[in-house]
Amino acid sequence: MTTTMTKTSSEPIRTGAGTGTDAGFRSPQPPAAPRGVSAKVVLGAALLGFFVIGLDASAVNVALPAVGRTLGGSTAGLQWIVDAYTLMFAALMLSAGALSDRLGANRVFAAGLTVFTAASVACGLAPSLGLLIVARLVQGAAAAVMLPSSLALVRQAFPDAAERGRAIALWTVGGAVSTAAGPVVGGALTSSLGWPSIFFLNVPVGLLTLAVLTRVPGSPRRAASLDPLGQVTAVVALGSLTYGVIEGGASGFGTPAAVVSLLVAVLAAVAFVVTEARVADPMVPLSLFRSRTTTLSLVIGFAVNAAFYGAVFVFSLFFQEVLGQSAVTAGLMFLPMTALVAGANVSSAKAAARFGPRVPIAVGQAVCALGLLSLLTVDAGTDHVVIALMLVPLGIGLGFAVPSLTAAMLGTIDPERAGMAGGVLNAVRQTGGALAVAVFGALVSDRSSFVPGMHVSLLVAALALLATSAAALALPRVRRS
Repeated sequence: MTTTMTKTSSEPIRTGAGTGTDAGFRSPQPPAAPRGVSAKVVLGAALLGFFVIGLDASAVNVALPAVGRTLGGSTAGLQWIVDAYTLMFAALMLSAGALSDRLGANRVFAAGLTVFTAASVACGLAPSLGLLIVARLVQGAAAAVMLPSSLALVRQAFPDAAERGRAIALWTVGGAVSTAAGPVVGGALTSSLGWPSIFFLNVPVGLLTLAVLTRVPGSPRRAASLDPLGQVTAVVALGSLTYGVIEGGASGFGTPAAVVSLLVAVLAAVAFVVTEARVADPMVPLSLFRSRTTTLSLVIGFAVNAAFYGAVFVFSLFFQEVLGQSAVTAGLMFLPMTALVAGANVSSAKAAARFGPRVPIAVGQAVCALGLLSLLTVDAGTDHVVIALMLVPLGIGLGFAVPSLTAAMLGTIDPERAGMAGGVLNAVRQTGGALAVAVFGALVSDRSSFVPGMHVSLLVAALALLATSAAALALPRVRRS
């Protein structure tokens, strides 16, 4: 379910995997096709890297109850298994692309994949919930590094514009497929081999991809400024905010831990804004927010991901903790929803070409919101097949809104800033998902009142989508093509 601003001149790449791996990169124009290895093999390696990132993010949700039974821990601990990965993924993507350009895409991708694979082993072997969360933090950081460098490798391997366009389309589909397959694969592995197998699956894929990378020529290095202070303050702000919300939901917002964490989040956010205003080359120029389209796109992206990932988290627990379903059945209940995301992506592009991006954005959000409102009728007695079908509008709406949302934002940005803008959008979307898991998890933490808490969560998400759906109509009109 991406980032960065480079100092080279090339066209923006606009993609939009429906569940959180959309990207907005710019990478150096490839000087030549790689020699000694087929360009299709390079594409396969990049695709495998992208695939495990998306698969790992979505597969873990259905394994949470099994992890809780094995390692113990409250709902707050289970929330951190998801949010540790998502937060590092979101925050570090703001500068990961610049790092890829600076050090070379093949080196950065190989380093990120090595760390990701090692962290996957650590996740599978984790003897405690705390160590699993630490390993997930490392996984998320490695994933943030891998994603932009994997796209840069694709661009390097396909110097012809037409071939490159087709290759990038396949790369994007890989993200959508991994997200759709995640709950099913995660459920099947958890039920048959145990939850650690979800992480061990990354090991052979990682080793195979690293073997292919040894034959890939070195990538060109480009001058790309880094913003270390901005990056550190962003991580501290997001991490402290999420910790404060999770701790507040579990123990009360008046507890010292929650108060201190939220205060640190505010101070770090202020430090981030001051840093970005003063450094010569900020990773998030504050002038970006002068655009109404940019600001609205970020708000909408936050709401869309919050609704989707918050609902997936809550229903992953509901299927197993309330309905008593196995992990594999829980994964299959998500399949109708996730399987339609890629098709909705394609339909979104066609609708945007005819009506402009604001129509599919508004319609997609409205469909999501209506789907969430219909789910307010769900309880422990609702037929399981009916629940699976009622989740479908959530996937369709998200898949329909996100590609046009990305296009709307990047369409108003100067080409040299498109990569950075896409990265900011993706980071904000991922942050929305992380905070929704924190808030919704607090609402369903009491098993005796799980269903009422779930209904409150769905209502909050639906209202946020309805509000931002109306805001989408304020986006600029675009003539039909």
